[in-house]
This record gives sequence, C-alpha cells and structure tokens, in this order.
Amino acid sequence: MHLTTIDFAVIAIYFVLAIGTASFFIKRAKRSMLDYFVSHRSMPWWLAGTAMVATTFSADTPLAVTEMVVKNGVAGNWLWWSMLFSGMLTVFFFARLWRRAEVVTDVELTELRYAGKPAAFLRAFRAAYLGLIVNIIIMGWVNLGMSKVLSGTLGISKWYALIVALLITFSYTVLAGYWGITATHGLQYCFEMGGAIILAIVSWRAVGGGDVLYRKLGDTHPAGAPAGTIFGHASDVLAFWPSGSGVWVLPAITLAALVGVNWWASWYPGAEPGGGGYVVQNISATRNEREGRAAALFFNVAHYAIRSWPWVITALCSLVLYGGAVVANDPGVNYVRMMVDLLPSGLRGLMLASFAAAYSSTIATQMNWGSSYLINDLYRRFMVRNASERHYVFASRMAVVLTLVLSIFVTLFMNEISHAWQFLMMLGAGTGLVYILRWYWWRVNAWSEVSAMAAALVVSLTLRIFLDTSRPEGFALNLILTASITTVVWLVVTMMTAAEPRETLLSFYRRVRPAGPGWRSFADETGIYAPAGEMVRNALAWLSGIALVYSIMFATGAMIFQERRQLLMFGVILIVSAVALILILARERSLDSARGER
Repeated sequence: MHLTTIDFAVIAIYFVLAIGTASFFIKRAKRSMLDYFVSHRSMPWWLAGTAMVATTFSADTPLAVTEMVVKNGVAGNWLWWSMLFSGMLTVFFFARLWRRAEVVTDVELTELRYAGKPAAFLRAFRAAYLGLIVNIIIMGWVNLGMSKVLSGTLGISKWYALIVALLITFSYTVLAGYWGITATHGLQYCFEMGGAIILAIVSWRAVGGGDVLYRKLGDTHPAGAPAGTIFGHASDVLAFWPSGSGVWVLPAITLAALVGVNWWASWYPGAEPGGGGYVVQNISATRNEREGRAAALFFNVAHYAIRSWPWVITALCSLVLYGGAVVANDPGVNYVRMMVDLLPSGLRGLMLASFAAAYSSTIATQMNWGSSYLINDLYRRFMVRNASERHYVFASRMAVVLTLVLSIFVTLFMNEISHAWQFLMMLGAGTGLVYILRWYWWRVNAWSEVSAMAAALVVSLTLRIFLDTSRPEGFALNLILTASITTVVWLVVTMMTAAEPRETLLSFYRRVRPAGPGWRSFADETGIYAPAGEMVRNALAWLSGIALVYSIMFATGAMIFQERRQLLMFGVILIVSAVALILILARERSLDSARGER
C-alpha cells in the first residue's frame, strides 16, 4: 500500500489527539490505585459503555469476522453473536450487584463471598490465571491481528511495525491510568467505526452493489472446503441462521453448542456469565449502580447491533472480488487485501488510523486490566500490604511493563485468531454456571469454583487429544462434554464440602442484597428484602433486551439486502421489545425511588 503525505497526516493527527487526550489525565492517575484502575468510581455511564465497546473493537476482530464469513457465510458469526445471551444476563441480573460490591477487580469478590484459606488461594490463583495467562493470550491475538494488518498494508516487517504500535500505546497507558485510557476510547471509537463503514461502502461499490453481489456470491469458494466447492446459493450465504446442505454450513451440533450451552457454561472475556473482566472494571468505575447497568446495556447494544454489518459486508464483497480466501489457511487476510486494493489516497491513512485506534483501545485496556489483578489481588493483598498509594501506582506501572513483554512472547506462537477464541472458550467451558449461582445461591463455596476451574482445564485438554477441535464438530463436542462433566464435578464437590461461615454470608448479603429464593433465610435474618418481583422483572428485561438487539441487527441486515418480509418482521419485534424494556425499566425506577436507591 502506497501512502501519500495526506495519509501520513491523517495517521499523525490520530496519534497526536490520542496521546494529548490521555496526557490530560496523568495527574489523576498518580493519586491512588483506585484512580489508576477504576477512575475513582466517577465515570459517567456513556463513557464507561463506550470504553467497553472500544476495547472489544480490536485490530484482530475485523479479521476474525472475515474469517468466519469466508468459511461459513454470515451465520458463521454465531460464534460470537451467541454470547449476547450472556451479555444481557450481566446487564439485568448482575451489573447492579457488581456495583454494590465496590470491588476493583472481579477476583476481589472472592474474599467477599468466601472465607479463610480456600478463598485466599482462589483469589491468588484466579488473579495469576487471568492476569498472566488469559490476559496475555488476548493481547497475543490482538498483536497478531495488528501485525497482519501492518505487514499486509505497509509491506514492512510485522515485528518492527508491531513494536512501534505497542510502544506508542504503552507510552500513554502506563502514565495516564484508566481515566486517560477511557477518555481516549471515545476518540478511538469514532475512528474505528468510521474506518469500518468507509471500507464497507467502498467494497460495496467495487462489486457493483447488492444485485451483483447476490448474483456472484454463490459461485465463490468457502475457505477450508475441498477444492472445487462453491457456496451454491447466495441466499444460503446471506442467511442469518445456518441454511443449506453444503460442507461449509455451520454444523447443527456446533450451533446447538453455541446457542444452547456456550453462553451460560463458558467463561469468555467480555461475555463472562455473571460478569467479569474489563466489563466489571467499567461497571465498578461508574458513579452508581444504575449508571453501571446503563453502561453494560449500551455496550451490548453497540457491540452486537451496531458494529456487525460493516465487517460482514466487506467480507462478503471480498468473496466476490477474490473468489474465496486470498490466503487459504488465513481467510482473515481478505480484509487487509480489500484495504490495499480498494482504498484511495487519504482513505488509506484513515483506515490505518482506524486500525491503530482499534489496536490501541484494546491493548491499553488489557495492559491496565491485567495489571490490576497482579497489583490489587496479588501484590497488595499478599506481598506488600501497607505501602503508600504512590507506591502502588508505581507498582501498577511496572506490572503494565510486564504484561507488555509477555504479550510479545505469546504472539510468536499464534497463527489463526479464531482458534485462540475457541481455545479460551473450551478452557472456560463448564465454569460459567458456578459464577452465576454464587450470586443467587448461598450454598456455593470456594471449593465449587476451584473444582470447576480444575475440571474444565483437565477435561478440555484431555478431550483435545481425542477430538479434532479445529473442526466445528470437534469444537462443539469438546465444549458440550467439558461443560457437562465440569458442571457435575463442581456440584458434587459443593455438596460434599462445608458451606461458608454464616458471618461471611451475612456480610456478603448485606453488601450486595441479591434477590431470589437462594438467600431467603438471610433476608429474614437481616430484614433486608429485594423489591417484590425483582427476579421476574430481570428475566423479562433479559428476554426483551435480547430480542431488541437481535432485531436491530437482523433488521439492519434485511434492509441492506432488501429483504422486505424480514425487515417487517424484525422491525415489529424491535418495536415490541423496545416498548417492553422501557416499561420494565420505568417500573424498576419507580420502585428504586420509593426505596431511596439510585
């Protein structure tokens, strides 16, 4: 890709704006660890929600979505679309509970909910696991995505380009803390969405519009299928739900595993059952529990309903222009080739700035989030307990340096981004239910979580010896078996071990005030009761929220591809679900006002 002076100017403007915005908050980050990691709980909901969206809009995501579409058509996106069920569960059942807990990290909850040495061990183990394994894997695949973009567009060594991008992001992340990071996210999101939409429009025009796309799409080759295979019918490729009988169609068992099991059984970053990770970090950074929920709701709407189609359109157009995958074993490269081949001067610089923004927004959050486990849940909790806040801020910055170095090392061992996604899903399979029920069932104890994590790891890795998890069927079977066995293991362990001390459970209940029958005796003992019908309202809001987001997404797709009957159907569902959700939240707000809650 040849860059002109205008392109370099656009890229430079982005970096100047990003670094300048973040630098404004350096003084705030110095004040305390609470400022450095959760903005001293003073962030407005819209900024926290935007921060979550920008974080998930990473440099690897367009490539991963392209890979799914080029392999399995539009319906291949159910690998991540299915996680909306979990995301909305967090919005309506857990966001307010997390904000009441007032933790810095989700791992900190461990010693609020459980007691003694098992709780301390679990907190330390999960902090190390999330901070040094899961977080580093995520940073590795984001690095991989950015390196492919830079080497594919600029023709330079991917490692040279990656180091430059990492160091620029590191320079403001390590100094500005979470206020600086989130403030830049608003700017970055504008660049991210702008670049994705522009490339989709240019790609659409390059193929000659919707009629040409529909006419030629069926004759293209699905990546990973035997030579000579074609999609067959454009309507099957464009279907929101797997359609057709070709070898490329997402298998029924895979879809069943994703929609029926994965979202509640698997722990996955950004869509953790019961909430977790940077989602909890942003909820905890808001001013009150209502704003925490609003931030989570905005994130899920923007993440699924708003962002999907620009990537999908570009991927579909790449199939028509190239006839299939440009690189057979790496279909995501199609997205990069579209940038190189189609964009004129000026827009090339904007697109690279868009990827720089996407990369920076994710890596900056991961550096800060990962180091929060290392400092809040390991260093401050178990090593140096009574130092000054200035000391902990300095230690936090050193932890950011550590995550930076480790992520570069991990990137060396990654090839396909979607495989890294699947690997994390399988490692967390079966653990999700325990993270849900610990909030609503007093009997769950520390050993429930320990056994769930251990069983998931052992079972998943063992099954990988016998199953080809690179194939959709193998991935699905591994997921279902791991989730089933892990769930049985942790339930048996729970009933065979003692409950947590009554004092610990009472303290947790007074602080968080969960609803439902699982804490009935504690509500009677404390005299603290949840509003009548809270669980039913939450369930109705959850269903309405899911229907709302999917209907926005599918109605948009139907409008793009001129499917009038589908547009009408999803439009009606959109209106009904939106009205239902507004009424439910209005009722909840009136009950909160009567109780004097915010």
